[in-house]
Amino acid sequence: MIDLVPSTRERIITAAIDLLTSGGRQAVSTRAVSAAAGVQPPAIYRQFGDMQGLLDAVADRGFASYIESKTNRVRADDPVDDLRSAWDLHVSFGLANPELYVLMYGDPRSESSPSAASRAADILDDLVERIARAGRLRTDVRRAAAMIGASGVGVTLTLLARPPEDQDLSVSELTREALLAALTVDAPGGTAAFDSPGRRVAAHSVALRSVLPEATGVLTPGERTLLAELLDRLIRTGS
Repeated sequence: MIDLVPSTRERIITAAIDLLTSGGRQAVSTRAVSAAAGVQPPAIYRQFGDMQGLLDAVADRGFASYIESKTNRVRADDPVDDLRSAWDLHVSFGLANPELYVLMYGDPRSESSPSAASRAADILDDLVERIARAGRLRTDVRRAAAMIGASGVGVTLTLLARPPEDQDLSVSELTREALLAALTVDAPGGTAAFDSPGRRVAAHSVALRSVLPEATGVLTPGERTLLAELLDRLIRTGS
């Protein structure tokens, strides 16, 4: 028989999320959480160590919800459009869950589990990698993903700093398009998509660099390392 009664840990996390959503960070106190969860205050410390441990678990739950929304969405055929859609989903998630988003991305003390935060980062890396494999990325995957991630979080936190009625969503759209224009090209292969020969070489180097790990049966480890170094040099020079 399946036990449908939530565990003590689950009740505490759910209570903390409800309090955070309705009253903000200041509402998540030991007394309020224990009362809402129907437990004694010491139970929080047994489960999470301290209140910061509980907040970290709440942030972890937020990342899990965010990851689910990202993985369940309909993927676009065009890799740049797919990234564009993912950006919009990220901003929408933040605006729909302001207190949780600030805890996840705006609290330097929050230390959600590496697995949750890294899975969210991996999704972005995969989106950028897909653009690179299509020959449409101007710079290396790591740098592009870092720029996109930082910009998306920055835009969302900036919007959340204003009252809902004053949030200008065009800021997100304009930032997104400026970033995509700087990092991607419109069409693979055609010289019209690049404003210089160096950038054309860089984009194709990024594409080859992204599939280089698959050449295990063709190149030796030393050859792959050497080729990776040469491609990285072309990418840095052209981008």
